[in-house]
Amino acid sequence: MNKGSVEDFTLYSDALGEDMQVLVHLPANYSPLYKYSLVIASDGKDYFQLGRVPRVVDELLENQEIENIIFVGIPYKSVEDRNRKYEPTGEQHGAYLRFLAHELAPYLDEKYPTYQVGMGRTLIGDSLAATVSLMAALKYPNIFGRVILQSPKVGPEMMEAVEKFSMNNSFTVYHVIGSEETEVKLTNGETADFLAPNRELNELMKNKGFSLFYEEFKGDHTWKYWQPDLKRALLMNFGM
Repeated sequence: MNKGSVEDFTLYSDALGEDMQVLVHLPANYSPLYKYSLVIASDGKDYFQLGRVPRVVDELLENQEIENIIFVGIPYKSVEDRNRKYEPTGEQHGAYLRFLAHELAPYLDEKYPTYQVGMGRTLIGDSLAATVSLMAALKYPNIFGRVILQSPKVGPEMMEAVEKFSMNNSFTVYHVIGSEETEVKLTNGETADFLAPNRELNELMKNKGFSLFYEEFKGDHTWKYWQPDLKRALLMNFGM
């Protein structure tokens, strides 16, 4: 199999006032003469390591099953850092959304041959990284045209943001949740039911007329299930 390459660099964010690590998977056939769609993952290191993104993308591209994509990962620095940025109530949440939309997206558009339109940019995340991905698309629907949600953590802030959102056809949503995600262990040691709130979120988005794919897989809140689902998520969004 032809292997792509991974670039690892830092980008200074004015919005956040700190350096942000950026991982970029370039396909084996990468050339500035082609155009590429961007897939941007929060929990970036997890997607590259546990999600085995380079391998999944290389294989799909080699078999000509998906269009050309550049997969970008933004790693978090610590559990506390992740909560500050990804939680809708976190003190850096708004700044992180601005970083994604107004700093990272333009930077990637300048550095790589991208489509430079909303549908050419997809946000993907698992758990709290899915939460922040949807929140970013709700805030910047003209910048991000697709969202892939793997078991998002759904709370009142997200439900309220969806409820207030009026441009329902501005981005597409791919949304999966495990049927066994009824007692998910949180980073603070407590447990929470993820399944019921995800069903509520799906109902709300359906009633509001979002362009939506929703499915409940047999499994729990782990990469054991998100990793194999990744292939289908990419095929459904970028299939030839």
